[in-house]
Amino acid sequence: MTGVLAMGAAPPLGAHQVQLLLLQIGVLLLLAFCLGRLAVRCGLPAVVGELSTGVLLGPSVLGATAPGLADRLLPSAPEQAHLLDAVAQFAVVMFVGVAGSQMDMGMVRRRRGVLAKVSLSALLVPLGLGVAAGFLVPRALMGDSAQRPVFALFLGVALSVSAIPVIAKTLTDMRLMHRNVGQLTLASAAVSDAVAWFLLSLVSTMAVGALTAGDIGLALLSLAGFVAVMAFVGGPLVRGVMRRVNRVGDANTAAATAAIVILLGAAACQALELEAVFGAFVAGVLISSTVDERLLAPLRSVTLAVLAPLFLATAGLRVDLTALADPAVLLAGAAVLALATLGKFAGAYLGARLGRLGHWEGIALGAGLNARGAVEIVVATVGLRLGILTTATYTIVVMIAVATSVMAPPLLRRAMNRIEQTAEESLREAGTAPRGSDRVRQPLPETPIMADERKTP
Repeated sequence: MTGVLAMGAAPPLGAHQVQLLLLQIGVLLLLAFCLGRLAVRCGLPAVVGELSTGVLLGPSVLGATAPGLADRLLPSAPEQAHLLDAVAQFAVVMFVGVAGSQMDMGMVRRRRGVLAKVSLSALLVPLGLGVAAGFLVPRALMGDSAQRPVFALFLGVALSVSAIPVIAKTLTDMRLMHRNVGQLTLASAAVSDAVAWFLLSLVSTMAVGALTAGDIGLALLSLAGFVAVMAFVGGPLVRGVMRRVNRVGDANTAAATAAIVILLGAAACQALELEAVFGAFVAGVLISSTVDERLLAPLRSVTLAVLAPLFLATAGLRVDLTALADPAVLLAGAAVLALATLGKFAGAYLGARLGRLGHWEGIALGAGLNARGAVEIVVATVGLRLGILTTATYTIVVMIAVATSVMAPPLLRRAMNRIEQTAEESLREAGTAPRGSDRVRQPLPETPIMADERKTP
């Protein structure tokens, strides 16, 4: 009761805070839409333009050229910034959950051996290269309180992560979610990122000098326990609820139920000190095999048209590329970027070839998994907060996030143009391929956003 009373006694948001938040969201969406359309006209996926929105409105461009305007539109006051962050968190959780709901778990189960090889190889190769580079980086690029082993392991983790949200948006923009490579890319990103977040939690504990065997065991138990509970408890529960939703046949009920499942999955994962987007993705996967996809079409349209661009636009607001004006920082950044790209490509390609996939399939997996996006920015923020990174190395890691997200789409398109579409993929694209054990998806009614996508190159 005390918590309820305290909540009721909390002062409401001021009129200026509300007005500024609405203005921020409106401006971000407007610019993200315009730049996304511009990117499409240039033959690039919309994600490239949407991710550039935050860079243009953040300290890299607007903050450097018109600091007064930038401070009025995006003030650094925590109480205002946190409001926009909260909206962005909701947006990314919903988007990743909706992306998970498009997974074909039947195909993933059939190719679980390939998935394991690609996921582990795409994680371990860049991790090893990053750790090795961490022992060679000049001391000037390390945080004042950072020890060399901690810094090296942190750099390895930073180079090994992928970004499920950016990968999902790229695959959606390029209409590749129905392709086997697209499904494997997203599933591999989820697996490798789960391990990467686990490693990041260990590095964070090492940075404050308190890592014990119990901490490692607890982190492993949390990760394994979450997946097990979602599979053996959450799975039957979600299937039961979604069967009822299917019988009702109402899109509003389906959208609300799916959103609840995604948000609760994200909250449970965050409560275990894992990344919320991983929980949202797992929740989306549970939904994927239980609900008639036609009922989720309205939710997917709103998520793709509004929430995903809004998240990508806000992700770039923390990017400050002005530090790259220092030639030494720029040179170091170029070297680390090359190492990060080589490591992810080599790891994914090696895993694909070990899994008996073709040459171009390996290239496509490497291109897709190379996108690091906002996940890399989050990792960099953690490193800066713990004193592992300096401002210069933080900028380098952020540059990697932006550069890899922009280079992924054209490389992915070139590779996919050389991979023939299978009959199974054609059925999946039409919405008639079986996905999971509970249902067969029916063809979707074409929504305005889908019709617009068909016109894009």
